[in-house]
Amino acid sequence: MTTELWCDRCGEPAGAAHPGCAAARQLEPPRFCTRCRRRMKVQVLPVGWSALCVEHGEMRG
Repeated sequence: MTTELWCDRCGEPAGAAHPGCAAARQLEPPRFCTRCRRRMKVQVLPVGWSALCVEHGEMRG
């Protein structure tokens, strides 16, 4: 079970309203880990993206 505590775009608490983040999420990969708030290493490729958190591993989209 994954609990999202932090916004994946700005790193602020996920419970707050983030209309700008929600709009940007349609076009951009996540920048922060939703579980630990660490800044992730993000690589954008022509066929998608990958984001790496040193604590929680890799996500792909």
